[in-house]
Amino acid sequence: METISVLLILAAAVLSVVILVKILAAPVRLVFKLMLNALCGFLLLIVVNIISGFFDFSVEINLLNTLIAGCFGIPGALLLVILNFLF
Repeated sequence: METISVLLILAAAVLSVVILVKILAAPVRLVFKLMLNALCGFLLLIVVNIISGFFDFSVEINLLNTLIAGCFGIPGALLLVILNFLF
């Protein structure tokens, strides 16, 4: 094979790998962002329970509350605290 053909094939392979990495990077970033959001919401629930122990107030950590804090993150955990105050 000629040198130019080899270089063109190599360039096409590198370009294909770069495009594939760009396509696969977006879902990985989204999953990482969702996991970080869930972790922040759950940690906020834990911190609220630790601090609110001094004020005779607690947010029960059960499956539903964990799912809400996990899906919605910090706003979800704050919503649980507000709902617990109201009801």
